[in-house]
Amino acid sequence: MKIILACAVGMSTSMLVERMKKAAAVQSMDIEIAAHPVSELGSHSEGCSAILLGPQVSYMKDKVAAAYPAIYVNVINMQDYGMMNGEKVLKDVLQAIK
Repeated sequence: MKIILACAVGMSTSMLVERMKKAAAVQSMDIEIAAHPVSELGSHSEGCSAILLGPQVSYMKDKVAAAYPAIYVNVINMQDYGMMNGEKVLKDVLQAIK
């Protein structure tokens, strides 16, 4: 399974990616999680199960969803993003794509 977190530059989501990876490791899950700028999704979307957008690029949700119709696309909850709650973000996306 592969999950991409996308934001304007890919920097702000990097911290959340690390927290999600830790949450996945605790549960012995084999999940690839990475952060990339929205502009680079085309280079990284192959084999992707979910694309999660940072709140700062939430306005791009419809465009991204249209570009990747076979991939689950959603915006990360602003509160979870602000708190860097990787465990909750991981739980939410896993429930959504099951």
